[in-house]
Amino acid sequence: MTDHPRAAGTPPPPEATTAPPPPPPADTTETAPLTRIIRGALDRLRAFDRRRPRVWDAAVTAFWAVAAVLDYTSGGWRTVADDDMTAAEPLVLLMSLCFSLPLLWRRTHPMAVLLLMAPASLLNIWTGAVVQAALLQLIPVFQIVLRSSFRTVGAAAALFVAPVLTLGVRIASTWGQQVVSYVWGLVFVVLLGIAVRTRREYTEALVERAHRLEHERDQQARLAAAAERTRIAREMHDIIGHNLSVITGLADGGAYAARKNPERAGQALEAIGVTSRQALSELRRLLGVLRDDHPESERAPQPTLDELAPLIERVRRAGLPVHLELHGEPRARSITPGRQLTVYRVVQEALTNTLKHATGPTSATVTLTYTRTHLDARITDTGTGAATTADAEEAPLPAQGIMGMRERAALYDGTLDAGPLPNNGGWQIRLRLPLEETRS
Repeated sequence: MTDHPRAAGTPPPPEATTAPPPPPPADTTETAPLTRIIRGALDRLRAFDRRRPRVWDAAVTAFWAVAAVLDYTSGGWRTVADDDMTAAEPLVLLMSLCFSLPLLWRRTHPMAVLLLMAPASLLNIWTGAVVQAALLQLIPVFQIVLRSSFRTVGAAAALFVAPVLTLGVRIASTWGQQVVSYVWGLVFVVLLGIAVRTRREYTEALVERAHRLEHERDQQARLAAAAERTRIAREMHDIIGHNLSVITGLADGGAYAARKNPERAGQALEAIGVTSRQALSELRRLLGVLRDDHPESERAPQPTLDELAPLIERVRRAGLPVHLELHGEPRARSITPGRQLTVYRVVQEALTNTLKHATGPTSATVTLTYTRTHLDARITDTGTGAATTADAEEAPLPAQGIMGMRERAALYDGTLDAGPLPNNGGWQIRLRLPLEETRS
């Protein structure tokens, strides 16, 4: 299961993963019935406009063209015409159509529409007809405010006002009736366009931000899921690797004892059964949390330092004498569950590697030292073997198991050193973890 002596496992990611941000709270505000009806009608109208923009443009153009023609046929334009009006009636009809028909292109080419209306506007003012259809120029001006730069808006405003100012210069009495009303109409349309444009840009920014947050949430969820899968794989390696090593040692010892001491062989078989059941129980507990259809799956706590004694006892029953030494006393709540799990897994990994790779008469010692600021764990064994040190020196990269233990230690700002003892006298692993109070 390993590619290097005294090393097994895969490098783990950090234990704590960033949970995806919670979804925004649902809007529980009840909308008034009339508001829902109006909003639904506007939404359907916008959807229809998006699907068939030319139909809507043609409808708007036809409406204003009919209104202009009705204004001509009913003679309503005469109520505002100048007393010195010189335009013939067919010319008035032509000017009314020149102000209404170009609206078909008001959204695609608003500036071109305004330029097309400009000669009719100048002729309208110069002849004194002053047809009300001239105010339709404000529609392309509104479109220009929605989409174009302020420089273009200024040019469009000047193009609209210039003929009106010409009328004011030519006929002084029209300032109050015509010029001021046209200018106020222009100011109103420009301010309305700015308000609508600001609202639209704000809405688009909110939609873009919502999409970005949704994408980041999904990305964080994928990263968290990947990190969790890797963490579970690491825990499975620790469980399976350790227990299989113990079972292998018990099986080998039982086979040897069967020929001379059947009672010891029976004890080995019993220990194999206990170890196997414990491994299966830990695997069920680990994998049970992944099953969405079983929310009631047992979620037992991770191993702590209190589980070191049963761990060492299982290793002893597998044939490896292990001595546990404790120095100092841990203060209450000074060692977090994550740190306890790290120490447990490092000790488990070290003893498992000793079982698998050490040769010759071997014993191991686990020493835990508690200080005011740190917890030190030292695991040594007396195993020998020429391949052990040589392979460790020739390996181009750190062994995967050692990398995994170092990453566990780094998660809590700790350090881990691993290597052979002097004179090929065995192997040691030293873990040093700062306590919670010392972290910044």
